[in-house]
Amino acid sequence: MAPKLPDAGALAGCKVIDLSRVLGGPYCTQILADHGADVLKIEPPGGDETRGWGPPFQGDTASYFVGVNRNKRGMTLDLSQAAGQELLRHLLADADVLVENFKPGTLEKWGLGYDTLKERFPKLIHCRVSGFGADGPLGGLPGYDACAQAMCGLMSVNGEADGDATRVGLPVVDMVTGLNAAVAILLALNERVRSGLGQFLDITLYDCALSLLHPHAPNYFYSGKTPGRSGNAHPNIAPYETLPTASGPIFLAVGNNRQFAQLAQVLEAPALATDPRYAANADRLAHRQALRDDLSALLAQHDAAALADRLLRAGVPAAAVQTVDQALAHPHTKHRGMVLEQGDYRGVGSPIKLSRTPATLRRLPPDLAPSQP
Repeated sequence: MAPKLPDAGALAGCKVIDLSRVLGGPYCTQILADHGADVLKIEPPGGDETRGWGPPFQGDTASYFVGVNRNKRGMTLDLSQAAGQELLRHLLADADVLVENFKPGTLEKWGLGYDTLKERFPKLIHCRVSGFGADGPLGGLPGYDACAQAMCGLMSVNGEADGDATRVGLPVVDMVTGLNAAVAILLALNERVRSGLGQFLDITLYDCALSLLHPHAPNYFYSGKTPGRSGNAHPNIAPYETLPTASGPIFLAVGNNRQFAQLAQVLEAPALATDPRYAANADRLAHRQALRDDLSALLAQHDAAALADRLLRAGVPAAAVQTVDQALAHPHTKHRGMVLEQGDYRGVGSPIKLSRTPATLRRLPPDLAPSQP
């Protein structure tokens, strides 16, 4: 993701007003900004609260904020005041998209709700990211990533089988909500080409958390059994889990019989592939513990990274378990352009690779600016 001309990008010419804070909305708008959209991030006078979510800090700004707010212009605006509301309306006059994550009812109270704005700006695409939406049993209530993980079943299937329900170690619900919001915006922009009209996009953490329940939801629908925790083991596939080696854990993700035969070949254990207990995936699942014991004995003399490389090259999905610093320093990370560096700025690059209009780094995350873009 090398720097390009300011007008480069698949979304060049698209103007986005970003009123969102914290993670889901800002992650969405960073995706749009990376691909050329002109994103104006408007913060309340005190700033996005994640500016203080540190240490670590880059200058006076927490790394948390820096991580999801590049390629945006910035300004502050007090939308609770009439002057701030009028300035926002002025900014929306030539905007394509409005992204916000206010509690439902807040913008409506200020005369800035979708039903009001669409009368004045019929082409505006208004994307709201919220916890639960505006109506229903939980409508209008605040939502947070960890609470969505707990409420929507994610924690119940995460963790060791004999341990407690565990939060996924990153804000996966916030981030997939941001991804879904970006997809929704692109869908609406495409539809607007035909209709000439904007629309309201209702993206909630609750819905997005439920959408992540694969394969647990379909397993429940068709078995009637409530899914539980299985640690790193897959509920439907074996071997598909971490196993110990001489140098640390390795993850084996053996999805079919051919891969299992290749695993046995690389481990120089042909009897493994002909053992009737392991003939097919259903057999391997039925004898999961015996398979784990046999594999652990074979892996005990191997180095995790070296073996993972051999297995991958033999067509068997496998990986040594790496720490964050190791993953970011990996040669393939550099090859894929997944770490961006400019001056004191370092960030994770865009995973969305387009051949003619690639993502670019055009602006560093904005400082907390006065009320002018």
